[in-house]
Amino acid sequence: MKPDAPGHNRPPLTYKDAGVDIDAGDALVEHIKPMARATNRPGVMGGLGGFGGLFDLKAAGFRDPILVSGTDGVGTKLRVAIEAGIPDTVGIDLVAMCVNDIVVQGAEPLFFLDYYATGRLDVEIGRCVVAGIAEGCRRAGCALIGGETAEMPGMYSEGDYDLAGFAVGAAERDQLLPRTDIAVGDVVLGMASSGLHSNGYSLVRKIVAQSSGGYDMATLLEPTRIYVKPLLAAIRGTGAIKGLAHITGGGLPGNVPRCLPDGLRARLDARRWKAPAVFGWLRGAGNVPTEDMLRTFNCGIGMIVVVDPKDTGEVAQALTDLGERVDEIGVIETAPTSEADCIVEHADTLWRS
Repeated sequence: MKPDAPGHNRPPLTYKDAGVDIDAGDALVEHIKPMARATNRPGVMGGLGGFGGLFDLKAAGFRDPILVSGTDGVGTKLRVAIEAGIPDTVGIDLVAMCVNDIVVQGAEPLFFLDYYATGRLDVEIGRCVVAGIAEGCRRAGCALIGGETAEMPGMYSEGDYDLAGFAVGAAERDQLLPRTDIAVGDVVLGMASSGLHSNGYSLVRKIVAQSSGGYDMATLLEPTRIYVKPLLAAIRGTGAIKGLAHITGGGLPGNVPRCLPDGLRARLDARRWKAPAVFGWLRGAGNVPTEDMLRTFNCGIGMIVVVDPKDTGEVAQALTDLGERVDEIGVIETAPTSEADCIVEHADTLWRS
């Protein structure tokens, strides 16, 4: 550079000066390694540090596997976690939202990868987030085999971070769900949610912001329930589960039809289950219409199970024995149109104490 060239007398700039601390990233990876090792399961090959994660389906015991994949985030529940200074549980949510989607296809989640992005990497916050992800993987029985940490100054405000998750599972070809024999008269079982799970938080935050009393942050940050282990045990142990639906965005009306053939609908009776108190508080504090409650939140049911009437007791008992609260909440019937549908009767009873 010539002496009079622009910038000749300026101090040198480093990547760290630009806001990216490679040493902090390396430190976080060192924290992650033992967490990832703790989630190892049959099929995992190698460890963290490669360009891609390896998994051996044969070693995992599959004969004729079909791969099932899912990806999701935590949505604006992250904003609640950030503002509350509680980063420990959203990692569980991240895993739950992915693996619960996989298990409804009858698949066993095998491995998980995460993407963690932030404006400035705080190693302790990153460690807490990944610890939650590892705990979620442990609950789901899948391995954390890789991920990506991105420090992007200028993209995120100070203290903000974002998460995305990616899960891959497998099912034997002849055990994929939903089955083709879902029929009129089949019973709908509802598995209780742990609370709000990870949907509707834009509305939740708006209600909390305009509420004089606010709401307990620990309740708002209760992690999404992971249904994988009890459902896999019931699927394999009873052979009677015909269909499953994970109740996420869109609520019961938007998700139950996803496991039903065209021409059928589910008729649910809300008097048959009890919604956690947080839903009643949101309904009252926000004066939220019942239809909006049903299409925004899970309203106390995190997963539905479709079974033949003769198998209802066996499946319900199998899930109850593994710690789930299960209620018989509805029935499958003929729909008046060719599209699958879901009707929720007596929904206003959910908001009564």
